[in-house]
Amino acid sequence: MPEESIHAPMACSVVELRVKAGDAVRAGQALLIVEAMKMEHEIRAPADATVRFVAVQAGDAVSAGELLLRLAAVATEKAVVVNAAAATPDATASSASSVPLRADLQEVIARHAFTLDAARPEAVAKRHALGLRTARENVADLCDAGSFIEYGALAIAAQRSRRSLDDLVRNTPADGLITGIGSINGAAFGAEKSRCVVMAYDATVLAGTQGMRNHAKTDRMLGIALQHKLPVVLFAEGGGGRPGDVDMPIVAGLHVASFASYARLSGQVPVVGIVAGRCFAGNAALLGCSDVIIATRRSNIGMGGPAMVEGGGLGLFTPEQIGPSEVQSANGVIDLRVEDEAAAVATARQYLAFFQGPTTPWAEADPALLRTALPENRLRAYDMRQVMQWLADTASLLELRAGFGAGIFTALARIEGRPVGLVASNPAHLGGAIDADAADKAARFMQLCNAHGLPLVSLVDTPGFMVGPDTEATAQVRHVSRMFVAAAHLRVPFFAVVLRKGYGLGAMAMTGGGFHAPVFTVAWPSGEFGAMGLEGAVRLGYRKELEAALEGRERDAVFQQHVDEHYAKGKAINMAATLEIDAVIDPAETRRWLARGLDAARINARVGGGIDPW
Repeated sequence: MPEESIHAPMACSVVELRVKAGDAVRAGQALLIVEAMKMEHEIRAPADATVRFVAVQAGDAVSAGELLLRLAAVATEKAVVVNAAAATPDATASSASSVPLRADLQEVIARHAFTLDAARPEAVAKRHALGLRTARENVADLCDAGSFIEYGALAIAAQRSRRSLDDLVRNTPADGLITGIGSINGAAFGAEKSRCVVMAYDATVLAGTQGMRNHAKTDRMLGIALQHKLPVVLFAEGGGGRPGDVDMPIVAGLHVASFASYARLSGQVPVVGIVAGRCFAGNAALLGCSDVIIATRRSNIGMGGPAMVEGGGLGLFTPEQIGPSEVQSANGVIDLRVEDEAAAVATARQYLAFFQGPTTPWAEADPALLRTALPENRLRAYDMRQVMQWLADTASLLELRAGFGAGIFTALARIEGRPVGLVASNPAHLGGAIDADAADKAARFMQLCNAHGLPLVSLVDTPGFMVGPDTEATAQVRHVSRMFVAAAHLRVPFFAVVLRKGYGLGAMAMTGGGFHAPVFTVAWPSGEFGAMGLEGAVRLGYRKELEAALEGRERDAVFQQHVDEHYAKGKAINMAATLEIDAVIDPAETRRWLARGLDAARINARVGGGIDPW
């Protein structure tokens, strides 16, 4: 009968002999155990056989290739299998679900169970009673099904010196902050473009406060976001810093890097903040560094909650009195105010999609509707939002800061599936004149689109910048000039369409600094132009003639005559003839012009820093 020699696979020591001469062994059966570099290795039978001779004893040190034992084979010869527990007949025949769980795996599974909502029914019920969702429910809704992988789930509050481990495991899961990476809109844009860092403060754990370990988790995730250029979504509800983390040998904790790390992402990747409920102090500081803030109607946002206000000697207030959403929407803090958390999550997904790429298919309104958008009476106001809806792909418009800076609308939209930013005058507010709030809103929106590579489309109908003593008291000079500075540093294509009034410095600001700054500046036939508004120009330029005419019909007739002359001179068709604008187009052709312009223009490499939080 042929024999087979089994040799040492490496320099090692014999730990245990499991057979002796004369034993019958089965293929895959462990013959002996050897140890090398603190690791044990099983030497298994290559085939069914009988042990003929054992050359070593337990405790022997052997060299690589040294004889260990000889077998008399009774089956087809096979190569020696080392560390092949998975290749044994029993292992290959059984499924993973039938294999008993090891004790260490059972411990991990049990510990993870405490991080789930099901482990804390009372806390979840209390949350639901407020009409709010849990942090995990929000994360699950935001991320594509099965895509979220959680970092730091087993963290607990740094309070071991004052609370038991069991208490902390049960009541401070994930240290009150759920962090990880998931896919958002993956079905539409693919895995690479849909990955996103998600961080959600858990208001059911120590009121969503910022503990030392969840600061460490934050820093870890923000580092990954920066390194791999991943967008970030932050559910920011919570009460700020937590004084009860006594395990850390610190005094004030003002050395933490979370705030600087979060701010560093500005302009690098899209950063979205979401708030439902109360968001104060440190949580609000992070929120304020976000590109956009999406907040529910029942939210409250403030740099200090009631305890901090009272501690500063500033009075007693309820949380609902500090930074309610109607206030924070009107003053520009909130970019998108929505009804509830479900709407907030849906809006976040919609917002992020603009930075994930073009979409197909797309639909459009009848282009001929744009011919009906403006009243024939040049002094009559109209609905610019309706124009934006007709111009953009159907159902693609997402207006930002709708409650603030009413003189200019800013929105994300799509043109033939391609994402763009829309800046539009609002002739229903101050006749479209640009005041400080509107200028701030437009300038920051330009920065947002520029940072993330979205072309800009400007719809112009403005008599210019707002003027007057009251206006100048708002620091108008500095605020409106932000539009020129922001436009001068654009790396993205800029397109301008003058619908009606294009007057003065305000019109220049709305066209990126001047009519020749955009890729193209075109006008509808209703366009009218001048260094200032026609009526004002006539009153200033023809003051003597007007004063010489009799007050009443005669003076009105002289005034109207000169207005008509200025209007005829400043008509869009004359502006195009002198090449001050590039074309006069049929309103129904506006989408086609923009689509072809987007085809031709390019986006330059990103330069510069972050996006102004204001």
